[in-house]
Amino acid sequence: MKNRLRVLRAEREWSQAELAGHLEVSRQAVNAIETGKHDPSLPLAFRIARLFDMPIEDIFDDSVP
Repeated sequence: MKNRLRVLRAEREWSQAELAGHLEVSRQAVNAIETGKHDPSLPLAFRIARLFDMPIEDIFDDSVP
C-alpha cells in the first residue's frame, strides 16, 4: 500500500525513531510501513492519522496501480 508517511515525517523533521516514539511502535515498524513492506493495523493507521491530523485516506492509498 502506498503512503505519504515518509513525506509527512520529513515535513516535521522527525527521524523514524522519533515518529516511532510518538506512535509507540519500533523504528523498524515505521521503516517497514514507509517502504511498503508492511501495512499498518487499523488501530495504528488511526493513530497515525490522528498524529498528523489528517484523514487516513490522505495518508494511505489502497488503490491498485
